[in-house]
This record gives sequence, C-alpha cells and structure tokens, in this order.
Amino acid sequence: MPPLISVVIPVRNGRTTIGRCLEAAFASDFPDFEVVVADDGSTDDTVRLIEGFPKAKLIKLVQHKGAAGARNAGAAAASGEILFFIDADCLLQPDAIRNAAMAMAGADPNKVIGGTYTLAAPGESFYGKFQSAFIHHSETKYPGNPDYIASHALVIRAATFRASGGFPEQFMPIIEDVEYAHRLRRTNHQLVMDPRILVRHVFNFTLRRSLRNAFRKSRFWTRYSLHNQDVFTDSGTASFELKAATATLGATLLLLSLWLLVGDFFGGSYWLWPLPILWAGNLIISWGLLRAFYRAGGIGLLLPCLLYYLAVYPLPVGLGAVVGILEYPRKGVQ
Repeated sequence: MPPLISVVIPVRNGRTTIGRCLEAAFASDFPDFEVVVADDGSTDDTVRLIEGFPKAKLIKLVQHKGAAGARNAGAAAASGEILFFIDADCLLQPDAIRNAAMAMAGADPNKVIGGTYTLAAPGESFYGKFQSAFIHHSETKYPGNPDYIASHALVIRAATFRASGGFPEQFMPIIEDVEYAHRLRRTNHQLVMDPRILVRHVFNFTLRRSLRNAFRKSRFWTRYSLHNQDVFTDSGTASFELKAATATLGATLLLLSLWLLVGDFFGGSYWLWPLPILWAGNLIISWGLLRAFYRAGGIGLLLPCLLYYLAVYPLPVGLGAVVGILEYPRKGVQ
C-alpha cells in the first residue's frame, strides 16, 4: 500500500477560491490521501464552505497566526506519512498527488520535493498568464538544485517536517517558505524540483494587483536577501533575469534623464550609446523566460509579455527593492 499523503491547506478569508481548491483536491486520481484545512481565523464564510466538504479535516485556529502558523497547525493535525503543502488559491492537477507519491517513493528521508505552477493558466487574465509562466520558468530552471521550494507545492515526510521545526511563525509574510527551504538546506536536506507536480494558481490579477504584488514581494525579498547576504543569487522568482531587467530599465531611465537634462551641454547623444548594448544583453539573459512565455501561449502571449516584462514590471520591483533597503536597518526580517 502506498503511504497516506496529507494535503495541508492554510486559509484565511479565502471564500473566492477555497471551494475550487477543495474540489480539485478531491478530484485527484491517487487512492490514499486526506485533506487537512487549517482556517486561520477567517471572518467571512470560508469555514462554511469548507464544511461543505465532509471529507476535509478542518482545523480552526483560535487566534490569527499567519500562513506559517496555519501550515504548522495543519501539519500537526495530519495523519499522513507524507505532507503535501499547497495554498488555498491553488488547484491541484489530477495527477499531482500521484506524482508526489512517485517522487517520494524510496527517496531519502532528507529529500524535500517541490512542484510549481502550471506553465499555462487557462481562464486567467493576461496578468495571471504572465505570472504563471514567469513563476513556472523561474522555479524549474534548476530542477536538481533549486534555491528554494515554495509552499504552493511542497512535499516532505511528516517526520522530517516535525524534526525541522516547521515554518517560521515570527517572520515577514510571503517568503517564510524561502527561509524554511534555506534552513532545510543548511541542515543537509536535499531540495529537488519535480516539474510533474503541478498546481494551477488562481490569480484574478488586474494590472493594479499585478504591480502591487511585484512591489510587495520585492520589498520583503530585498530585506531577506540583505539579511541572508545573497542579493545577487539567482533564486527562483528573485531571478537573475528579473534583476537584470530591473537594472536595465533603471539604467535606461537614468541615461534618458541625463540626456534630456544636460545632454546638450555634455556630449549630446553620448549618454545614449550604452542603451543598445544594455538591451541586447537583457534580451539574451531573458531568452529562456521569453521561450516560456511563447510555450505558454504562442506569439499572442509572448509579445505583450515581452513589453510588460521589460518596460513595466521592473518598475514596482525596483521601487520595492528601494523600500526594502530603506526598511532593513530598522525592521530586519521581522
């Protein structure tokens, strides 16, 4: 008999996605699994929706603990030998649990396996399609040695998880899973990315939400990177490609400003000559990501993604990085 797998889902005020999340989970084609939902003090009708799935094991947190605390509480209540963490806005693909079980079969207890978002995101707006392809590419570049494993698809033995101390509950939001993955690596655990383990993220992104998400992630990630002394590491969605795109757009805006302000007095168009070199290098560095956009939706997705990724998306990323740098001396990673 295969080992019991516990799918652990933290949720807070997730009424718009938790129903779809549970429907997808219970539609899995693997025979032996349970679903544990840890509600982190929802104030909407999330709990009522979860209770509509009698097979789901519902854990109600008395106090709001954040996503890390909810994951830890769900793991503590799980019965499975293997834990499969996902998020409440993620839809397991039908074979995701089976692929997770196959990946863990006979694996070293210290092996931790990750999955990622689907490359394509049918039904999403342009911004959701962009985000799904961007994250899929960024997280699967180094399958044998990823820098981290995200909590939207993280598979680990229950005994290993409990011995490791779980997710950090007193930590910045969004990237507590990055800290956890780095801590696992420092204690001689092996991180492996298995691109067969897929979830489809429900983004519901507008332009505003996409830009706000980019700013928020960059802000917190910058603080963590300064603390971790790995600012220039090619780390998943904090990728070398994105850092190069942000630096290129920043340098472009600076050079154009200098040309407009003082160009007539100091060399004229001299200020602009580095731009073709910068942008050619940027395109070469981002070639793999651009191919991912094409594979996700053909030329009709590639062209707007190219424009958005090179000329718009780096703006909130750069602004978030500046804010993170300014915040770090006062706030650190708390």
